[in-house]
Amino acid sequence: MDDKQQSKGIVLTEAQKKSRRERSIAIALALGVLVVLFFAVTMVKGPAVLVRPM
Repeated sequence: MDDKQQSKGIVLTEAQKKSRRERSIAIALALGVLVVLFFAVTMVKGPAVLVRPM
């Protein structure tokens, strides 16, 4: 393939780009909430989290 015939691959429309961005933001927020939830549960349980029978 020479330089004039290179394909650009998939080109997204503006609506698709907006949808992808909104989906990425939603996933990031959900992940952030999950991290905060795990942190809060760990803080509430305190040091007992580390005490487990072998």
